[in-house]
Amino acid sequence: MQDKYLTVSAINRYLKHKLDNDSNLFTVYLKGEVSNLKMHSTGHIYFSIKDETSKINAIMFSGNARKLNFTPNDGDKVLVTGRISVYEATGSYQIYVSEMEKDGIGNLYLAYEKLKQDLAKEGLFDPKYKKQIPKYPSRIGVITAREGAAVKDIISTIKRRYPICEVLLFPSLVQGENAYKSIIASIDKAETFNLDVLIIGRGGGSIEDLWNFNEEELARRIFACKVPTISAVGHEIDYTIADFVADMRAPTPTGAAEMAVPNMPDLINYMHNLRVRLNEAINTKVNYQKLYLESVKNSFVIKNPMIMFEAKKQNLDILLEKLNKSITNNLNNAKHRLELLKNNHIINNPTILYKDKQVYLDNLINKLELLNPLSSLKRGFSVTYKDNKLIKDIKDVSINDIINIKVSNGSIKATVSNIVKGDI
Repeated sequence: MQDKYLTVSAINRYLKHKLDNDSNLFTVYLKGEVSNLKMHSTGHIYFSIKDETSKINAIMFSGNARKLNFTPNDGDKVLVTGRISVYEATGSYQIYVSEMEKDGIGNLYLAYEKLKQDLAKEGLFDPKYKKQIPKYPSRIGVITAREGAAVKDIISTIKRRYPICEVLLFPSLVQGENAYKSIIASIDKAETFNLDVLIIGRGGGSIEDLWNFNEEELARRIFACKVPTISAVGHEIDYTIADFVADMRAPTPTGAAEMAVPNMPDLINYMHNLRVRLNEAINTKVNYQKLYLESVKNSFVIKNPMIMFEAKKQNLDILLEKLNKSITNNLNNAKHRLELLKNNHIINNPTILYKDKQVYLDNLINKLELLNPLSSLKRGFSVTYKDNKLIKDIKDVSINDIINIKVSNGSIKATVSNIVKGDI
């Protein structure tokens, strides 16, 4: 009778077999809220997924967990993909999760933050690339939906504040799938119209409604736009990627219009103040010049102009007198130098200079004669050579050496027969 009783392991194994072979449970898509989450040291994630009335256990192995682009926490709304099976050891069924992402807004927010970080690293938000919005534009382009509050607010605000400015509308889709491509096409067109400013935006809405302004392709097109751009997307609390890459961010479409143009009444008041200040400056300058003119008219020189010429005439006389004295002194000095030259002894007796030179030359010749070695020979001296070398010492010769004795009128060849050491 006991054969009809099954073991717990057998039941769990049977149920596991049934679930593992049910094609409806091979790939299951669930959405719900994360609870009882535990991050195991192995990298596996254990948690539950629940809704208002039920929950199911879940496990995500480390290989799949490493692919997550966010860190899950209790309370997160998630979308998971996995298969249903039974864990035999406990007999509980669970979902083995292969993929998981945040549900709805959470997932969009992650994509938004990632793109924001990537573009910031590239420098697309750097203030050095921001173009200056002109103070007094003459032509403004607006890219938004043809119908709606945004376009009405922008145009009415510009016309009210600065009616002399021309406004050109470039209608575009601003919501729905691929609406960003329509906005890019409008930017391309707007760049051909010689605009001073370009406003790009729309009214408020959910993050899904505004999502086209978070598209990377549109962000890069706004950054590359040659016209200074103002981003005006949503309400003051809404921020999109377009806001960061534009040259200026406005909190609302109306705010964009106010930033784009000056307020005409303020300009008129400013011009009036300038006119008043200019008139005051002119009057002050005129009054100063009047006072200066009066002082000139009443000056002693103007009233007595001949005095100025008298002083100049006196100075001229003094200069002429100095000039005449200088000329006279130079002439007298030249005459004196001429007289000295005329009375010079050498000038008057030029032969003296020749005689002095002859005496000087004779003295030089006599000195040279005294130094001439031949002169010594004429006085009875001789010079003795051995092998054409002058003999200066008895050590320079030996007995039987043949020597030459140089006298004034010739030479004598002799043989050394004796050498005597001592004074002559």
